[in-house]
Amino acid sequence: MSQVLDKFKAQVVQGKLSRRELMRSAAALGLALPIAGSLLSQSAMASTPNKGGRMILGLAGGATTDSLDPALALAQVAFIILKAWGNTLVAVSPTDGSAQPELAESWEAQPGAKIWTFQLRKGVAFHNGQEMTSNDVVKTLQRHSGEDTKSAALGIMRGIESIKADGKYKVIIELKSGNADLPYLLTDYHLVIQPNGGLDNPTAAIGTGPYEMESNEPGVRFVGKKFKDHFNSAIGHVDYVELRVLNDQTARMSALRSGQIHAANLLDPKTAKLMDRLPNVSVQNTSGKAHYLFPMHCDKAPFENNDLRLAMKYAINREEMVERILHGYGSVGNDIPINGAYSLFSTDIEQRSYDPDKAAFHYKKSGHSGAIQLDVSDVAFPGAVDAGLLYQQQAKKAGIDIKVNRLPSDGYWSNVWNKKPFCASYTGGRATQDQHYSVFYSSPADWNDTKWRRPKFDSLLKQAQIELDQGKRKALYREMAIMMRDDGGAIIPMFNDYVDGITSKLQGFTKDPAGSLSNGNVISQCWLA
Repeated sequence: MSQVLDKFKAQVVQGKLSRRELMRSAAALGLALPIAGSLLSQSAMASTPNKGGRMILGLAGGATTDSLDPALALAQVAFIILKAWGNTLVAVSPTDGSAQPELAESWEAQPGAKIWTFQLRKGVAFHNGQEMTSNDVVKTLQRHSGEDTKSAALGIMRGIESIKADGKYKVIIELKSGNADLPYLLTDYHLVIQPNGGLDNPTAAIGTGPYEMESNEPGVRFVGKKFKDHFNSAIGHVDYVELRVLNDQTARMSALRSGQIHAANLLDPKTAKLMDRLPNVSVQNTSGKAHYLFPMHCDKAPFENNDLRLAMKYAINREEMVERILHGYGSVGNDIPINGAYSLFSTDIEQRSYDPDKAAFHYKKSGHSGAIQLDVSDVAFPGAVDAGLLYQQQAKKAGIDIKVNRLPSDGYWSNVWNKKPFCASYTGGRATQDQHYSVFYSSPADWNDTKWRRPKFDSLLKQAQIELDQGKRKALYREMAIMMRDDGGAIIPMFNDYVDGITSKLQGFTKDPAGSLSNGNVISQCWLA
């Protein structure tokens, strides 16, 4: 009972219960109203951020091959490092998903949404003391949109015709065709603004973010020191943030349990409920757009055959995956990367079900025989190895032999994902359907990890970008989704919750459906007790 009471008090002081929830829970625990009121007062005091200290995160999703170049950022650790030292022009609200000012304080489009003007904040300083101007923004966006770039943002930048400065604090972007979602595209985390666009040294980690880099050991640790001249004094409460790469699930959970770290990402759903019972740990699960998948390369044997792809899709039991791998922290997928968390999602698309007979029919029709290798690592997503083995068992009922090849965590995202023809992966989702399709499924996208290229799909995507009638736009997205489900190379069995763990010393945590650990903003929004 004492542990339950301690946990309740911690939740109150951290501001995680409303007044109504507090009083209801207090009554259930048999607390007197004066005691409950005292706790509520403590909660109000805790809502005022403390300053100082060293926030330490234990993170999966890092490797020795990680680069500080935003264009090459992969996986969770690189993403949160960018959140430490960089800012984008536009941010996404965690409450309603709307586009919010960040380095750009306002924007407007001419009729047709082809020409956009972005007004920049004045007086924003880079870590090197230089003021951010329109030239830095123009050079940054040009570096990510040039045809010779290696940027992962190229898929969403190809629609830009020109980028130019209009004075010191104004940028004009002209598109090849109208796109009402342009502000959302500029929230892509690769597009953090760098001095001179990063052309001088893209790995210098000099940006406008709340923390400037003090040290970086790829695959081991990143340390950021508070940037005292950050333009937003309401964020960045600690003196230092330290991001430790702890890809091993057991090591990460042990560090969280013992208080060596203040927060951890990608908790294994299998043990999350047990962790949540600890008096000093709180599990935060957030539903959103993230999903786990098995991408097949449609340009390589045997996956160039759609009957083989259909066989693999019918051979997976989605409900069992959600139950045994996610342990309830998620929902069933339908081989479409879009779910109800997106606006304009069509709920009437028929759900694909596990059907070994149909799988066997399409497998025989494909003419393939022999084992199909699936490369996996638990760094792909928590329980990825178990998911691969479960899929192997499920596919056997259709006569399909899947060989599960377990690989080490280090280098998985640079050596396996997007290179091997069949592997485990995850995607955190994007702000809009257009952004997600542009980054992962348009024909020229560098992150098209299924190598699925369909001119008709690309054409529908372009039509949706310029369509202002929301009903017609929804119909276009529906047609695209059905194309992907029935012909694409993505097996998407489940949408996962973000399952994070935080200790009672970390305060101010908010859930954000856009990403794990408050969409990476935990380091700037939270403080230490």
